[in-house]
Amino acid sequence: MAHRIVSVDEGSVAEALGIEPGDELFSINGECVIDLLDYQALSCESRVRMCVRRSAEEVEYEFEKDEYEPIGLNFEKPLMSGTRLCCNDCLFCFVDQLPGHARESLRVKDDDWRLSLMTGSYVTLTNLSDRELDRIVKRRASPLYISVHATDPELRARMLGTERAKRLMGQLKKLADGGIDFHAQAVLCPGINDGAALEETISTLAGFFPRARSLALVPVGLTGHREGLHPLRKYARDEARGVLEIAAKWREKLLRGTGTRFVFPSDELYLTAELPIPPDAEYEDYAQVDDGVGLLRLLETEFSEAWSELPASARQPGGKKKLGIACGTSAGRFLREMIESHPVSGADVKVYPIKNGFFGEEVTVSGLLTGGDLIRGLHGLDREIFLITACMLRDGDNLFLDDSTLGDVERALQKPVVPVGRRGDELLNAIMEAVAWQSR
Repeated sequence: MAHRIVSVDEGSVAEALGIEPGDELFSINGECVIDLLDYQALSCESRVRMCVRRSAEEVEYEFEKDEYEPIGLNFEKPLMSGTRLCCNDCLFCFVDQLPGHARESLRVKDDDWRLSLMTGSYVTLTNLSDRELDRIVKRRASPLYISVHATDPELRARMLGTERAKRLMGQLKKLADGGIDFHAQAVLCPGINDGAALEETISTLAGFFPRARSLALVPVGLTGHREGLHPLRKYARDEARGVLEIAAKWREKLLRGTGTRFVFPSDELYLTAELPIPPDAEYEDYAQVDDGVGLLRLLETEFSEAWSELPASARQPGGKKKLGIACGTSAGRFLREMIESHPVSGADVKVYPIKNGFFGEEVTVSGLLTGGDLIRGLHGLDREIFLITACMLRDGDNLFLDDSTLGDVERALQKPVVPVGRRGDELLNAIMEAVAWQSR
C-alpha cells in the first residue's frame, strides 16, 4: 500500500534524507503501512528502515534518530486512508433524523476505531474484521470508546440492525485480554434496553473492569424528523428516575468493590428526572464529559473556583452592562441559578433558553442550536452582548449547523455574539471582558 507524501517538515529527518513531496511511502521496518496509526507506531523507533518509491524506483533509507522523534512526513489523507463508515441500521440513529435541508457532510456515518482512539468518538465495532481487531491489540490502541447499548446479543443486534452486533462480547474479551482499555456508552431507549436489560449490561461490563473503565448512560436523542422510522419516545420524569435508581444501586456497589462508581448517567437524565446534578467528586476524573456526563457540574465547579479567586469588589451584584447567555432549553435553569449565585460586578446577566427549530423542540442541548435558532430566540431582547458556547460552531470556522455564520447572526441581531469555550473559567472571563467591552 503506497502513501503519497505531500510535504516534508523543514529541518526534519525526512528533509535530511532528501525525501521529497510526490514520493510514496511503502513500508517501515519491513511492515506494510496501512494507515496513520501504523505510521506513528512504526516510525517512533530509534532505528528505522523505510522503503520509498520515487518515479517508479524504490529507495530504501536506513537511519537512526531519537526515539519518538517525528520523521517529518505529511500525507495526502489525514488518516492515510479513507474513513471507515457505519454498516449498522440503528433504530435510534441521529443521522437518520436530520432535516432534509441539512448539509450533506452531516449525513456521513463514520464508525472508525482510529477516530475513537484519536478523538474519543464512539464506535460499535460491527465493521471490524478479526485481523483488524488483532491490529488494535498489536498497536496498543488504548483507550477506545465503544457504543455497547446492550450486552445481550439478540437485543444489541435488534437495536443496531445487524447480526454482526452479536459479536461484541467476544470482541471485548479479545481487547481486554490484549491489554486494551475502553470506555462504554449505552444510549437508552424507553422500554427497550433499560430495566432488566440495563442491569445485565452494567453487570456484564463491570466484569471487564479494570479494562472497562466506565459506562455512560445517555437517553436517546430524538428530533422532529422521524417520519418512517422506528417508533421511539423520550423519557418521562418518573422513567428517568427509574434509570437513575438502577444506576445509583450499581454505583454504590461498584464503588465499594472496585473504588470507582463506573456507571455515570448523563446530565440530561438528571434534568429529565428533575433531580440535582451530582456533586463534583462523584464524577471522579470526568472520563465521559464529552458524552454529556458531568458537563454542567464541571462548568459550575470551574466557574465557582475562578469566581472565588476574584476580589470582593469584583463579585458585587447590580451591574449595568446587559449581557445575555443563550443556551439549550435543558440547561437553562441550571445556568440561571449558577449565574445568579455568582454575580460579577458591572454585569447584568440573563440566561435565555432557546428552542431548537432546526432539529425540533425535543432537541434541548446547547451544542445543536443553529444560527437561525439564535436569531429567532434572541431578536429584540434588551441586551448589549450575547454569549454562546463555541460548541454551536464547526471547529475551525464560524459556521453553524444550518450553514449560517456568526456574522449573519450578529447582523440580524445588530449585537455582538461571542463564542465561549466550554470551561467555566472561560465563561467567567468572557463575562468580565464583556463588561469592559466598548459598544461596536
